[in-house]
Amino acid sequence: MTNNVVQLHKDMPPETHSFTEEAKDTLTETIIDVVQDAAPRPVDPPVEKAPAGTWIAERQAYLAEAPPVVPTFLRNAAEFIDAARWTASYYGHVTAFHAIRLPVYALRLLTRAPRGLARMVIRWGKWVADTEARPVEAKAAASADIEAWLSLSREHSRRVRPRRIASLAVATTTGITALTGCFLAPGWSLTATLAATTLIGLNGKKRDGKPLVTRYVATNVLRRLDSTEVLDALAAIGIEGKKGKRGAEFASEVMRDGPGWRAEVDLPAGVKAAEVLEKREALAAAMRRPISTVWPSVDRTAHPGRLVLWVAQRDPAKSGRRLWPLMKQGTADVYEPLPYGFDPRGNLIEITLMYSNLLVGGIPGSGKTSCALAIVLGVALDPTAELWIYELKGSGDLDAVKPVCHRYVSGDEDEDLEAALGGMRSGIAEYQRRAKFIKGLPASEVPDGRRVTRALAEKYPEQRLGPRVIVIDEVQELFTHPDYKDEAAALATRLIKKGRAYGIILIVLTQNPDANSLPTSVSSSVGTRLCLAVMDWRANNNVLGTGAYDRGMRATDISVDEQGTGILARGREGITVRAAFIKQTEAEEIGKRALALRTAAGTLTGQAVGARVEEQDVETVVDHVRAIWPDGVEAVHSHRLVEALAAYRPDLYKEWLEMEPAESSTALSVALKAFKVSTKQLTIRECCGGAKGLRYADLPAAEDGE
Repeated sequence: MTNNVVQLHKDMPPETHSFTEEAKDTLTETIIDVVQDAAPRPVDPPVEKAPAGTWIAERQAYLAEAPPVVPTFLRNAAEFIDAARWTASYYGHVTAFHAIRLPVYALRLLTRAPRGLARMVIRWGKWVADTEARPVEAKAAASADIEAWLSLSREHSRRVRPRRIASLAVATTTGITALTGCFLAPGWSLTATLAATTLIGLNGKKRDGKPLVTRYVATNVLRRLDSTEVLDALAAIGIEGKKGKRGAEFASEVMRDGPGWRAEVDLPAGVKAAEVLEKREALAAAMRRPISTVWPSVDRTAHPGRLVLWVAQRDPAKSGRRLWPLMKQGTADVYEPLPYGFDPRGNLIEITLMYSNLLVGGIPGSGKTSCALAIVLGVALDPTAELWIYELKGSGDLDAVKPVCHRYVSGDEDEDLEAALGGMRSGIAEYQRRAKFIKGLPASEVPDGRRVTRALAEKYPEQRLGPRVIVIDEVQELFTHPDYKDEAAALATRLIKKGRAYGIILIVLTQNPDANSLPTSVSSSVGTRLCLAVMDWRANNNVLGTGAYDRGMRATDISVDEQGTGILARGREGITVRAAFIKQTEAEEIGKRALALRTAAGTLTGQAVGARVEEQDVETVVDHVRAIWPDGVEAVHSHRLVEALAAYRPDLYKEWLEMEPAESSTALSVALKAFKVSTKQLTIRECCGGAKGLRYADLPAAEDGE
């Protein structure tokens, strides 16, 4: 290396030698000798570990997996309060349950007293007569052992005589005391007699009779979970160690976890925890517990064979209702997660709408109304959010928020479906307007990316950048309509993909989440998904995404009776959650509070102030041609395009079908000329020969804002 430096110095021009002479020392000081094929040296300090098998190594292993010093329920105030409340209510209920039945228990004892007294007299007689020694005396007599018999006889007399005297004395004393008490203290005597009779009744139980104390059967409070029950239940469903292999082992002790118990189990080698999820119903049957209290899951942070089994201490279906946090007071912020419902442990679950969209699917009766109410009421309590609701069932389930909606439609007629299409078109027009505005802002105002934020909305109030939430209930009415389905799928897909960054949020709910009623382009683009009870794995995956069923997210295991319960997923992971139940009367009160908030803030718009809502449509004929263009085709004749456009947007192009083919082709040509697109004479051998038509390459590319 040094030789190379010297040679470089010699090759330099003379005028640079002075500089190199000054820098020579510095240059040579920075030379590093490299040893060829040297072994790499570690840069991290070695971790000192105790030798395996020593006492210190065992303690270190224990400390690595040691349970917390202070139990969870003592560190978490909410858990402590919940556990204390449950303990007090449980034992208070048990005490009251038995206290009110004390007269029944006393009556049972009195009826058993005669049998008990007879048993006591017989035992007393046998004790006085020393009947236990009779077989021994009889054996001695039968063997003609006179000395043994005489010895046993004397011992018998010695034991029996004092027993007879004591019995006579006790009987005489008791009789005199009882007789005297009857005359001198009849009340006390009666009480003592009843008490004695009751106690005697304890000895009068039949061998196969009814128990004295009525068993306390709690309909919603279940027995404590223990390891034996878990292992037996796993064995019952076929999850146990095979011959020569270890069975299931506990990764930690069974512990309290909120309003229930948590067991972490390492399943036998080669057994995945997802297999237990498939058999949740069988597992609950093996444990003799309601299925709504048994919740197995996979701990993917450990390994696929780690099963986390959580069992509720009381049946959620029979426990008290948990109130929605905003039921009585408070406001919401759509830019932040909104309170939605509760998981099986009773923890509050929030749902994020901003910069996302939401798909809710489930069979009829699975509780979509509860889900929709919990969502739209949260949006209504944010005075800056604009609500556009299209309830295509016509039942009026969401009428509680009608007074605050910018646009509210309820019905299942064609005009209602057209209104929903118009709402999505307006959403597209709005995100394009916002995109142009935000695109012109300096980077300093959008440090987190070019998207709508609360700060931008407050800084530029004249731009009306607040969230716009478009809710379409029973969206399958659109996606299955012969005239509207293609446009509905195209509009929804476009809005889902491109509107979220600009505060345009689309929420669609369907009771028929099959492939025909839920286009793949829509279901695959939604960021947040909620799947209620469904019938098969196909519907499950249509809502939650491809492979969700195999990953253990199975809404097929949810009973239709568990209304509002579903799997909430964002990405590949999901949690089980039940929507907060809000009665219609309660929803109306919340709607009134939302109306007051918006009135005070001055944010009521559209129908809420009696204005006629003009649904914008910025899509052009070029957008429509691009939407109906067949995949992989380079050129199409004009009359074919006119037919497709009339089917896609009959409200705009149906009259073109009533023209002659030449006239309709001319109408299309005139409409496209405004966008500098010209039709040409084309010869397409596969279809109709020569005629006016259009090449796809002649269409302008979609703008970035779109």
